[in-house]
Amino acid sequence: MDQVQATQEHLERFGFSGFLPGQKEVIDLVLSGQSAAALFPTGAGKSLCYQLPAIAMPGLTLVVSPLLSLMKDQLDFCLEKGLPAARLDSTLSREEYTQALDQARSGALKILMISVERFRNERFRAHLKTWNVSLMVVDEAHCISEWGHNFRPEYLKIPVYVKEFNIPQVLLLTATATPAVRDDMGEKFGIAPESIINTGFYRENLFLRVAPMADIQKDKALTDIIARKPQAPTIVYVTRQKTATDVAAMLGTKGFSASAYHAGMKQENRDQVQNDFMAGRLNVVAATIAFGMGIDKADIRRVIHYDLPKSLEGYSQEIGRAGRDGKPSLCQVLANLDGLRVLENYVYGDTPERQGVASIVNRLHNRKTDEWKVRLISLSKQTDIRPLALKTLLVYLEMKGIIQPVKTYFETIGFKALEEQSSIAARFQGERRAFVQTIFDHSNLSKTWSYPNIEVIMEQANSSRERILSALDYLEGKGWMEIKASGAVDVYRVLEREFDKDALCQDLHGLFAKKERAEIGRVHALVDFYQQTKCLSQCLSEYFGDDGVAPCGHCSVCESGPATLESYKRLAPLPEYNYGELTDDLYENLDGKVTPIKAARFLCGLASPLFATNKIKGLPGFGRLEDHPYAEVLAWAAEHHNEKQDNGNEAP
Repeated sequence: MDQVQATQEHLERFGFSGFLPGQKEVIDLVLSGQSAAALFPTGAGKSLCYQLPAIAMPGLTLVVSPLLSLMKDQLDFCLEKGLPAARLDSTLSREEYTQALDQARSGALKILMISVERFRNERFRAHLKTWNVSLMVVDEAHCISEWGHNFRPEYLKIPVYVKEFNIPQVLLLTATATPAVRDDMGEKFGIAPESIINTGFYRENLFLRVAPMADIQKDKALTDIIARKPQAPTIVYVTRQKTATDVAAMLGTKGFSASAYHAGMKQENRDQVQNDFMAGRLNVVAATIAFGMGIDKADIRRVIHYDLPKSLEGYSQEIGRAGRDGKPSLCQVLANLDGLRVLENYVYGDTPERQGVASIVNRLHNRKTDEWKVRLISLSKQTDIRPLALKTLLVYLEMKGIIQPVKTYFETIGFKALEEQSSIAARFQGERRAFVQTIFDHSNLSKTWSYPNIEVIMEQANSSRERILSALDYLEGKGWMEIKASGAVDVYRVLEREFDKDALCQDLHGLFAKKERAEIGRVHALVDFYQQTKCLSQCLSEYFGDDGVAPCGHCSVCESGPATLESYKRLAPLPEYNYGELTDDLYENLDGKVTPIKAARFLCGLASPLFATNKIKGLPGFGRLEDHPYAEVLAWAAEHHNEKQDNGNEAP
């Protein structure tokens, strides 16, 4: 059977009579043994580009996905079509987890979905080395680029994993990559430009509308839109969790079928809302961006932005969930500039202070050994750098050749025997029996859980850590015990300590400052887009490098002209506030640790590890100036901080 005939038969197996634009080109590249990238709009069939080849390829297709909901939706589709697939995540039972590993090892599994963090799991890494992996798929691949809108530092390591585990091919999938991000993706994975298939971002069935209005007008505008077709499936996107709850409650009082969805809800409640929406039992979901990825519902008729989205990439991704069935769908923004500061503050809060960066640099410069063990959450609290920013800093240090990742291990590994330990050991003979018994003999029992002393077992049994973990995995796979692991420790090798501390600190902090400027620029690019004087669909396509799109004729600019956004909040000038009254509690609680930046973040409502440790968010002044520009608050705080310091140093 030739490749064309096989591809057609596999396509029919999935219930499709033909390919969507770009699908066949990508599939042909993969089946011919080449790495490739698919840049398709949301809902344009990226998943089939790996699902179909997975049937024909000899080994396992490993799919790296950023969200559980995305995995679940794609997994359900695979299983429905009879394609052997599974996922590994923290929600699985021991039996489900073990079954997925067994199927991957035996070759019975064709697709396995994981998060990128799974590569840090030493138990998983040991298994992966024994599997026959034909293809690695990176979903939401724009996350690999630090110049993209959703950079995740763990994604930068994926090319390293590809080499480490000898994976022959890679397929990158994304719906939101600008030309710069596209080039960055291709370069990092060595994908030739001609193997990057871009089908364009324009979708003629989406009606993009911008409606300028004050916050006080939004509820009426929203209810008017929904009342036109109350049964039409609708997503209303908001910025804050409280807004999602308030909007859903407001719509409920008007008689509409609506529920909130946000990350602060219990998982079972979120699942219920999503399932009801997918099944048509719920018409409207008022949600933060936690809702969306993995929502493969073809008949969403309206996506309404109650608040400004975070970026043009985010906006494109969110409106892409509308009208996947090709029918006309409304994408409406209820827009003003009052939420602009909140979006900016998200960015400012992620930039570490220079002294936090200096703390990391000093630790490396002063180390006496080449090994550096990092407990991320602990180090985050010590340096007051948010975990995501700290991960990014560690990646920057890797890229500069200062450190090299060696391994990740769990500080604590425990097991719960489901049979008598003597009975388990008795199932083996000779050296293997002695080895198992050594594990049991040197494990500390705490109630029902036992904790092996790995170092002692390694010495007593003259064995490697990997063999001990493999033995525990084997015993768990047999159903004789249950294993749990916690306390991830990242081990790095310090390659260079003879560096100029000040120069390195300045360089690293400069990278964060550059990233901050890029993110702030992205926020303002969004605002500029909503006030464009030419077709919105055309402008959006051009932003993603899709030139030559003609005016759509049905966006709000084409129909009625450009929008002008305003700020409706009247803010009191900063000098009218009493700095001391707002911040006295902060200075008292942090006792000498306050800097102008910490004061500004406190006043603008920006969380930090130090604030969480000291319960600063509960103080009356937290977030009191969140609607003011951060830069102005910072300058004001710096002025009064110095005065406060001077007053504090006066002689009694």
